[in-house]
Amino acid sequence: MALREGPRALALIEAVVDEGSWRSWDEPITSVPADPHYRADLARARERTGLDEAVITGAGRLHGRRVAIIACEFGFLAGSIGVDAGERLVLAVERATREQLPLLASPASGGTRMQEGTIAFLQMVKVAAAIADHRAAGLPYLVYLRDPTTGGVLASWGSLGHVSAAEPGALIGFLGPRVHEALYGEPFPEGVQVAENLRARGLVDAVLAPEDIARVAARVLDVLCAPRTIVRAAAPPDEPLDDVPAAESIRRSRRSDRPGVQALLERAAQDVTPLSGTAAGERDPGLLLALARFGAAPCVLLGQDRQAQRKHQPLGPAGLREARRGMRLAADLGLPLVSVIDTGGAELSREAEEGGLAGEIARCLAELVTLPAPTVCLLLGEGAGGGALAMLPADRVIAAQHAWLSPLPPEGASAILYRTTERAAEIAQRQGVRSADLLANGIVDRIVAERPDAADEPEPFLARVGAVLEAELAELLQRDADARMAERRRRYRRLGAG
Repeated sequence: MALREGPRALALIEAVVDEGSWRSWDEPITSVPADPHYRADLARARERTGLDEAVITGAGRLHGRRVAIIACEFGFLAGSIGVDAGERLVLAVERATREQLPLLASPASGGTRMQEGTIAFLQMVKVAAAIADHRAAGLPYLVYLRDPTTGGVLASWGSLGHVSAAEPGALIGFLGPRVHEALYGEPFPEGVQVAENLRARGLVDAVLAPEDIARVAARVLDVLCAPRTIVRAAAPPDEPLDDVPAAESIRRSRRSDRPGVQALLERAAQDVTPLSGTAAGERDPGLLLALARFGAAPCVLLGQDRQAQRKHQPLGPAGLREARRGMRLAADLGLPLVSVIDTGGAELSREAEEGGLAGEIARCLAELVTLPAPTVCLLLGEGAGGGALAMLPADRVIAAQHAWLSPLPPEGASAILYRTTERAAEIAQRQGVRSADLLANGIVDRIVAERPDAADEPEPFLARVGAVLEAELAELLQRDADARMAERRRRYRRLGAG
């Protein structure tokens, strides 16, 4: 669907909302600036765009769901934000919060309106505060950055989205390139302030054409706004399991064709929206972050991608920071969190040490244990070391039959104890790393059977895993939150205490 001619903000709104559903919230602007030159600028902008300000606000239906929208018109004084525009933004955000509406923001702006000076500059504080209140109310805030978005707009409401996307090729940056060249006498480096680079750096989640926004935003909101009370689904019954030695389970977990987290999402989940990075400039290919549903149960999923770790590098501190973004998202929106463990071990390098790997493991543990959202951990395959432990604490822990959990890969434990890797099988058996041992020790709550190996029956295996996840999430969503969190703390307090 091509956007019509005229103000781009209006065209975007028409492309996003259901036909005939848009209702403007904007009251007429009545203030008159004292500066005659500024008055003339405003008059020309109004005549050229047919708008009275650089901001448009209102509500409409997005695939049938009522949403609030705030958008900048760059053609109106470069989409700059002054007092009137700032007040209009705040009133719209406050109304969206009162009416419990998801909010979609689409800035395209050069930043602060220079004709109004410092008082205009300070509008960003109250806009950011209003959006913080909206998020604190547990309401989704989605951002679509258009070309260009710079300055204080990007440094406030443009960078606060739970989920963010950008227009292809859009110029997005704090300091506009023209200002940089004027101040420093040289052009800003090419390719930095571009939507695609921001996506690669984990600053935005996607690069989307305007005509794709409605479809993607609707899918995101189908997860973020899904009912938190759902009919409890029936999980597959537990099955008798073969007594497989630990070394054999470890061998099977390392098969290159064993289904991992990507296959789980592709074959067992719906409404999947991948997210990218920490939203703070880091992205680890070994950590997959997504919104998804298993059956009717919505969740934030953070999963260790074993194939990507093998191809690129082991899971590092950036991956755990990305996982913590997922934890915060779940907490903000009251969504269940599913963590998927499948790693041969965290990155061991100078970069990982200097990047604070140990501290990130500690912070993940602390956040998961105290997270107010319902949590399920799926031990899908390999579970070696602190990288695995960092994503383990949960209300319920599910394990694939040949998944395992150990302080180190068994070869490493053997090297520590016997200065050889030759006794790895013996060590693994003795340490109790198998799913059956984890169940007996109260670390795991249930085991999903493999018949005899997930790699040999990926479709049925993943279907069973998906059904178990849906049932577990549905049950947790029905529980009293305080009681659930208290039980989680007791669960980990009593481990090994007899």
